[in-house]
Amino acid sequence: MKEIKTRTRIKVPFYDIDPMNIVWHGNYVKYLEEARCDFFEKLRYNYTSMYNDGVMYPIAKMDLKYIKSAKFGDNLTVECILKQLEPAIVIKYNIYLDDEKIMSASTMQMAVDVKTGTTLFEAPKKLTRAVEEYNE
Repeated sequence: MKEIKTRTRIKVPFYDIDPMNIVWHGNYVKYLEEARCDFFEKLRYNYTSMYNDGVMYPIAKMDLKYIKSAKFGDNLTVECILKQLEPAIVIKYNIYLDDEKIMSASTMQMAVDVKTGTTLFEAPKKLTRAVEEYNE
């Protein structure tokens, strides 16, 4: 499997700020989700496509390392790096403010059959093909 890397730009909105005038820690998870959705859109095989093919990918594990806080109006870049496709999707993330890394994270998502809820250990063929055919 080839490693794929994408970047997503996010401008910190006012409503993501906590009383200390920094991004509330839980909102970084939202930024990861936004970048992950953008990642799959760029692959041309998104969550809707997966679901229509009978597969969903809930988060099974998430690791977060906060390095520095972001503030209202900051322009962040979220880098997604596909590290593994089977038996689970593993994505590594780096969030940058300008050229400075302010967070690193990773997620693991398990494939689950939409109808039965059974765990699947192979990626859908369309997803495997989308990864193989991806061009930056």
